[in-house]
Amino acid sequence: MSDPWLELRRYTEARIALGRAGCALPASAQLEFNAAHAAARDAVHQPWAVRACADAVSDAGWPVLVLNTPIADRAQYLRRPDLGRRLTEDSRAQLTALNPTGSDVALIFSNGLSSTAVERHAFNLLQAVTAAYRVYGLTLAPICLVPEARVAVADEIGELLQAKLAVIIVGERPGLSAADSLGIYLTHAPRLGNTDADRNCLSNIRPPQGLAYEAAAIKLAYLSAQALRRGLSGVALKDDMPSDWLPTSKDANSLDWF
Repeated sequence: MSDPWLELRRYTEARIALGRAGCALPASAQLEFNAAHAAARDAVHQPWAVRACADAVSDAGWPVLVLNTPIADRAQYLRRPDLGRRLTEDSRAQLTALNPTGSDVALIFSNGLSSTAVERHAFNLLQAVTAAYRVYGLTLAPICLVPEARVAVADEIGELLQAKLAVIIVGERPGLSAADSLGIYLTHAPRLGNTDADRNCLSNIRPPQGLAYEAAAIKLAYLSAQALRRGLSGVALKDDMPSDWLPTSKDANSLDWF
């Protein structure tokens, strides 16, 4: 007798229609589960080769900074999320010494809860995001790479850089179907004390199974332009981007056409 759930498997990576062998899972399904669980654990615990990432970003022509939180290791990162939300004194001094005059966007990367995600997708996503921001004529502060950070660290970095927007691209918590997803969080007027209600989020960026780099970048650039125009973000900023939205370079340096 065929399983009616089998037809639905082609629409999702969720663990449905696994079959059974007596009262247990088939060996193939059990082995796939074990492999997915191991991949999720590896994504959380493996370190991020942040210096290699910084070299790649610099070689591509972008100014880059490596900053730090007070986190000592991954075990402490998992136990002390509060420490992952703040910079060290040295990193704060590093940003202050830049004497920033203000830019549209402070763009930050962190491995967060999945080093696999940032190792696999971050550079390609950076290229897509910077290309989309060029269409809108938005200026960027130096790219900041922050190992062992939480989303809220973007508030402190954006405030110190005097940026109008803070955008942090971070490895998402791995699941048993996806261990390599990136998330993007956008905040207008970044400052200490902001809450998650002040942020817009794009999630599951992991082509080809998840959101494509270009699609995520176009959505982010649209929301960023809207946040600057309206002076808000988070629950007050709704995603009303037309489904066929495709800005071109002729619109560069203009936010007046919304």
